[in-house]
Amino acid sequence: MTALKSFAVRMFFMFALPIALLVLWWFASANSTSVYFPPLSKIVAQLGITWFPDRVMSDVLPSVLRLLGGYASALVVGVTVGIILSLAPRLRAFVEPLLDFMRGMPVVILVPIFMLFAGIGTEMKLLVIAVGCLWPILLNTIIGVRGIDGVLKDTAATYRYRPSTLLFRLILPGASPQIFTGARQSLSIAIILMVASEMFAANNGLGFMIVQFQRQFSIPEMWSGILLLGLLGVLLAALFNIVEHLMLGWYRGARAIAENEGKK
Repeated sequence: MTALKSFAVRMFFMFALPIALLVLWWFASANSTSVYFPPLSKIVAQLGITWFPDRVMSDVLPSVLRLLGGYASALVVGVTVGIILSLAPRLRAFVEPLLDFMRGMPVVILVPIFMLFAGIGTEMKLLVIAVGCLWPILLNTIIGVRGIDGVLKDTAATYRYRPSTLLFRLILPGASPQIFTGARQSLSIAIILMVASEMFAANNGLGFMIVQFQRQFSIPEMWSGILLLGLLGVLLAALFNIVEHLMLGWYRGARAIAENEGKK
């Protein structure tokens, strides 16, 4: 019950500020006559007219599927390669300069190169999202695996755990808090790159439509797309929090026990 209460408090604080800002925006813009900053009431009204129901299927859903596809690919590759590199110090030392070079390069500037190899379709957008999301997951996985208690590693070696047992009983659980940290960072990157990839070359998607509305000087429609994008980000963050709460419940319990023992 305590864990459920703690989760409810976290969710409250997560949504409290966005809701408060929307309320403030609503009243602050109520009497606005600016063409570029219309009242929020007009934007919300336009949100339903512009996006629901037709553009949800033709633009919003393709964007979300691209985001989830690229993000899932980065998660699988990042965790897998991160575990391999963390368990092979010589290999990690060999590829570390390349990793430092790649993670310091903004993925957006690679979009023209990706377009040469993957075209301007869905494959290019998936590649942009996956490459951009890869580095936080990969680096946090390496940190997480390397940070596992040495006593636990020695115990596993003493009992001669099979590789599969070692992976699922020690490595993944021990590194999972750090992996989730990288995954959380990559989620926001995925949203940014989803929009950016659709602004370069696309014929549908949230980013594409926002740019189209801007070019047509349809300002309320443009703002409605931006608002919808923000709501999508909040929803994905909430879903991530739920998954993290379910997967890392054991970790919070163990940490609470350790803190209580330290106070005694």
